[in-house]
Amino acid sequence: MKQTLPKPFILVLALFIACSSDAGSKPSVEHSDKHMNRLSQESSPYLLQHANNPVDWYPWGEEAFQEARKRDKPIFLSIGYSTCHWCHVMEHESFEDEEVAQLMNDNFICIKVDREELPEIDHVYMSVCQAMTGRGGWPLTIVMTPNKEPFFAGTYFPKTGQGNRRGMIQLLPMLADAWKNRKLELSDSINRIKQYLRQTNSKTEGESLTPEILTKTYSEFTNTFDSDKGGFGRAPKFPSPHNLLFLLRYHHMTKSREALNMVETTLQNMRKGGIWDHIGFGFHRYSTDKNWLLPHFEKMLYDQAMISMAYLEAFQITGNEDYGRTVREIYTYVLRDMTSPEGGFYSAEDADSDGEEGKFYLWTTDEVQSILGKKEGEQFNALLNIKPGGNFRDQASRQESEHNIPHITTLIEENDLNFMEKHRKTLFEVREKRIHPLKDDKILTDWNGLMIASLAKGSVALNAPEFYDAARRGADFILKNLRSKDGRLLKRYRQGKAGLQAHLDDYVFVIWGLLELYEAGFEEVYLQEALNLSNILVNNFWDEANGGFFLGSKNAEKLIARAKTGYDGAIPSGNSISVGLLHRLARITGDMKWAGMANTILKIFSKDIERSPRGFSAMLLGYIFETDSPKEVVIVGNSNQEESMVFLTSVNSNYEPNKIILFKDMSNKNSVLSTLAPWTESQTTIDGKATAYICENFTCNLPTTDLSITMDFIKN
Repeated sequence: MKQTLPKPFILVLALFIACSSDAGSKPSVEHSDKHMNRLSQESSPYLLQHANNPVDWYPWGEEAFQEARKRDKPIFLSIGYSTCHWCHVMEHESFEDEEVAQLMNDNFICIKVDREELPEIDHVYMSVCQAMTGRGGWPLTIVMTPNKEPFFAGTYFPKTGQGNRRGMIQLLPMLADAWKNRKLELSDSINRIKQYLRQTNSKTEGESLTPEILTKTYSEFTNTFDSDKGGFGRAPKFPSPHNLLFLLRYHHMTKSREALNMVETTLQNMRKGGIWDHIGFGFHRYSTDKNWLLPHFEKMLYDQAMISMAYLEAFQITGNEDYGRTVREIYTYVLRDMTSPEGGFYSAEDADSDGEEGKFYLWTTDEVQSILGKKEGEQFNALLNIKPGGNFRDQASRQESEHNIPHITTLIEENDLNFMEKHRKTLFEVREKRIHPLKDDKILTDWNGLMIASLAKGSVALNAPEFYDAARRGADFILKNLRSKDGRLLKRYRQGKAGLQAHLDDYVFVIWGLLELYEAGFEEVYLQEALNLSNILVNNFWDEANGGFFLGSKNAEKLIARAKTGYDGAIPSGNSISVGLLHRLARITGDMKWAGMANTILKIFSKDIERSPRGFSAMLLGYIFETDSPKEVVIVGNSNQEESMVFLTSVNSNYEPNKIILFKDMSNKNSVLSTLAPWTESQTTIDGKATAYICENFTCNLPTTDLSITMDFIKN
């Protein structure tokens, strides 16, 4: 959902830029060897990529702003991330260029930010860019006062102008002149921006949602669904798995076949397309075309986590093993290539290798045949559509090539699957010898929380203890290495160093992971930690005046606005996911304060949801949880008895997304469950047998030792 500033503001901005087109003059250029700037002391791989730029970069911090105030210079703020292709392009064209660097150094204090480390800063200034220009993306370019007040915004700028797009050589002198000679106009523009930010981040309670919002959201998906290739709209196509999860829950609630069909069509075509890495597994970030063929080749941890959840739920609903296989293969990629020796999960892999986007992933027919032999190579090429003419179109040069993106267009038989798997392994071993894309090996707390949640869910759905072990190692890593002494989370870990204040998403996604981990293995320590972090979350992020969670904590650096958002982007927002988590916490603890907070969040975003329900599909998952007959299930038994384990496994593996499960282990003398969930204190076994206590819609059934009766209660 994009909002724009009033037209008069845009005209003011355009006027002062246009009138300044001849301002300034090019400085003399002094070429020098590359040097190390201040970013060389940072941990972020993205910032370290710029440590040798001739631009005199500062990291975000008070030193830069003090220097800007002292020298009366505006701030040139550049925000990006390590696997961003156009960030690399802008660095090579401009930030590595001595002429551009001198213009920047002479006229600005220059700050580089890794958006993945400082999401609140990115969110605030991205909202400014979207409002001022009608679009956004990375690299994000902001020019602002030493008091962090923006007056110019854009994304990628080439070194020199191209058509109507001004280049850095033209733009920088114009902005410098505006700062020196047009401060009154800038002041007016800044005040309008600040007023806009205050308005967009001020949320007050609206009306309660009604079930009609679910039908409205579903209709928006049906209106834009691509019935041929799946996905929504034309191009580019993003997986947006939280949208698919909404449709799966809508199907579960209404039995709508069309909702399930939209998900299956999308998942099947994604798996066939070039967005899926058929040789090494894992999903690329998005498809540049409507057929899921030509991806943007970067791989993000959050995509692997969220997409695998969509395939998992589709597998649970349909029993289609193709979906389960895809989940296993995603996990194979993550555990092989994206997991640290200590158990944390790395952030991303770049799109580029050896200076070319996608080069690592492409194949020619001759190359495959030289590796597999002529006969089997031809068969493999036919199955994966690797053809002599190639199917890869380079996005930078717009040139066709003989290189191919492996993809599938026909139904693959079982024998062909076995054949493909055998030779895929051979090609993978050869590919491993190529120059690899850059791996962003920082470990981010929020994305790790998503991966932990997925692996925990997958361990249950796929009956795979190895995925539970991976989830547990990830959680233990976070709890050990990414917390301060007072128990608060930290944001980022790399090469033995943890740092930066955690944001809303860090808490919410880790709590999600811990709750899923508890329900997968019933180790009470993870439930205890989830509740501890939930209390810290409320104390530090909850808006006591109006409700909802701020993106940054009350102790965070003060920006021009304290951001609060519920809109779902590439991944769900923290406020969105928190709705479902808060309802789960209410059911687990019996304390309805959590449910009250969830309902408040829904109310303060209700006007936005009514305007653009597709943009809040993850938040509506929490609404569905509370309105579609949620169940509380307590199994009381003995972890040393097979009967109790059969009860737990049967109840847990059944697809019922709107339930919580607790296990009261009578053999655990140190159990703290009755402290965490006091309403379970009086529950005990009947005749020493595993016993189920099931409540639904604030009404409890009689306890039972009959597994079939238990399953009937849960399914109906």
